[in-house]
Amino acid sequence: MFDASGGKAKLRFGPFLADLATQELFKRGRRLKLQQQPMQVLMALLERPHVVVTREDLRTRIWPADTFVDFEHSLNTAIKKVRQALGDNASRPRFIETLPRRGYRFLKDVEATDEAIASRHRQAGREVGRLFAVQSEDAMGCVAAPADEQSFEEWQKLRALSDDVGIAMMITNKRLLLLQSGISVRVLAKAGSTGWWETRILDGEHFGLKALLPRKQLKSAPEQE
Repeated sequence: MFDASGGKAKLRFGPFLADLATQELFKRGRRLKLQQQPMQVLMALLERPHVVVTREDLRTRIWPADTFVDFEHSLNTAIKKVRQALGDNASRPRFIETLPRRGYRFLKDVEATDEAIASRHRQAGREVGRLFAVQSEDAMGCVAAPADEQSFEEWQKLRALSDDVGIAMMITNKRLLLLQSGISVRVLAKAGSTGWWETRILDGEHFGLKALLPRKQLKSAPEQE
């Protein structure tokens, strides 16, 4: 269980950052609107990732015995609002799993951090909007770029398994793009937990598509160096 008193009062999961002290939720430095009770429910789940938090645990923590509310309705509403904020889906959950009549389980790894939200946002802001040229690190002259964070996670798993067929299928379905060295891209945002950058491709066969690229494979355009 995480404890804000230990100096690390923020919890990071994927592209999100939860501030325990202020009870605020951020995504890539942007504060999301989440009411008090849904935020308290989220915090309770984040403090015990991969563990079932029962409905009774949540009732005791957030709805004291002397609070006269429809607990079942209030909890269901709070969970729904948390899922909306995270872009999660109850039928195919990526963050919050429902265990009928028991409770809920947070599915992602959670990291305690003391990073400053504002400074991280300013650092990302210096790159956002800039033009870069894709830069290959090998003789092949091309760079593999996943289309989004979900594709990034799948690609990493396939690489670890040496599943060349699975990787080839990702390329066929344009979930993994092969970009020629030297093509132009524009940085759109920092891609959450991956540490890579979300970019818009401005040249070549994948013109207009988005792709994730690491900073080391982005060379500043001559006019911006």
